[in-house]
Amino acid sequence: MSTTRATTPDNPDSSVVAVLGLDDAGEILTLQRAAYLTEATAHNDFDLPPLTQTLAELAEELADSTVTALGIHDDGRLIGAVRVHRSENAAELGRLIVAPDRQGQGIGTRLLLHAETVYPEASEIRLFTGEHSIANLRLYARHGYHETGRTSVGDYQLVHLAKTLR
Repeated sequence: MSTTRATTPDNPDSSVVAVLGLDDAGEILTLQRAAYLTEATAHNDFDLPPLTQTLAELAEELADSTVTALGIHDDGRLIGAVRVHRSENAAELGRLIVAPDRQGQGIGTRLLLHAETVYPEASEIRLFTGEHSIANLRLYARHGYHETGRTSVGDYQLVHLAKTLR
């Protein structure tokens, strides 16, 4: 799978949500590391899996037929991405990332809403985020996600969330 973009002369921001593939792995990993530095700082944990994931591990993840990676490019630059994993009749959302200089512009919302449609047979979508990720928790609550539990990780907790899709 490769990245596709739609361009139109009357739309200066011609970015669309597109499927990403193996050829996008390096760019995804670069964006992932930049985006997760904020999370690492908020949770005082610089060993977060998104920061320690290798290119080979990411390539293996992208090659998995149950994983769909989505992204948004703007002027050739990947500015947001997310991965959705199909798990029985649920979807698991992971690594929703937006370039630090583009946060707060609706990119995360666009990716989140598109991710909810990737597996139409899924009855629920699940995700988790750190308890100190206030903006993330606000985003998910605004779009109908509710807390289903917490898991302790060192000095903080992961907040597990879910949303019924149908």
